[in-house]
Amino acid sequence: MLVTGGAGYIGSHAAKALSRAGHRVIVYDSLVAGHREAVKYGDLVEGDILDGGTLRATLQARGIDAVMHFAAFLDVGESVRDPAKYYVNNVVGAVTVLNAMAATGVKTLVFSSTCATYGEPTETPITETHAQRPINSYGESKLVVERALPHYERAHGIRAIALRYFNAAGADPDGELGEDHSPEIHVIPRALDASAGGEGLKVFGDDYPTPDGTCLRDYIHVTDLADAHVRALETLAAPSGQSGAYNLGTGQPTSVREVIGAVERVTGRKVPWTLASRRAGDPAVLYAAADKARAAFGWTPSHSSIDEIVRTAWAWRRAHPRGYGR
Repeated sequence: MLVTGGAGYIGSHAAKALSRAGHRVIVYDSLVAGHREAVKYGDLVEGDILDGGTLRATLQARGIDAVMHFAAFLDVGESVRDPAKYYVNNVVGAVTVLNAMAATGVKTLVFSSTCATYGEPTETPITETHAQRPINSYGESKLVVERALPHYERAHGIRAIALRYFNAAGADPDGELGEDHSPEIHVIPRALDASAGGEGLKVFGDDYPTPDGTCLRDYIHVTDLADAHVRALETLAAPSGQSGAYNLGTGQPTSVREVIGAVERVTGRKVPWTLASRRAGDPAVLYAAADKARAAFGWTPSHSSIDEIVRTAWAWRRAHPRGYGR
């Protein structure tokens, strides 16, 4: 099993889940955004997803029979400012992975997609049949790849499951793995840092059409995401396994103000915050209907409480105040 981006936040948790499920894991990562210290399960091959030669050589030399593709840039705001970066890495990179798989006969792919492919929702909770109209190039880059997958299946027999997950959050309950981005873009670790005396939290907009004026999001624990990826892989590996796209979320919308409240409850500290302008490309409300994944994989989130999610993130932050190896 090759895990591209396996030194990153979600990929490292997936590598752990795969290893514990009995899979032999090879992590493929450029370490541009990932961390060598996060590769605790499986061997690391340093390589860029744009390097088709190294990808093909790795797939052949390691006897890879399936790929889990996480390697991508994911900052929505940056994607609005610098779309080229997202089209090159997220689209061309994914196509390079698919071409390497086609060239080496690897037929199974689990693709890390996103709820950002839906854009501004017209109804909630969002089901897989909701129109996909991204409003930023991050979401568009993932949708382009989703649209390529059926063509690669027809041409090369590559079966693929795309997992459209909502807001990944939390940290490994065992304390081995956590979230370490530079710069940090996610609200929970930013709020935790603010509560611990770091830079105050910026709340981007309080005039959204939501109960408290701040954005509503579906926060799903990273361990639950990792479990879903393993279940998706095992579903594809079955003789009856079919390609498809699935939402991953809890179905419970939580506002930015509610996240701040959870952080204050868990840490026992106030979160200093200031109001900032809305960010371009941010929908007001995003939360999932994940019934399809539950039916197909037998998957149910087991860490769905926002307080529990924050608690695991806080434990990681306290143990690793400067992230991996710093």
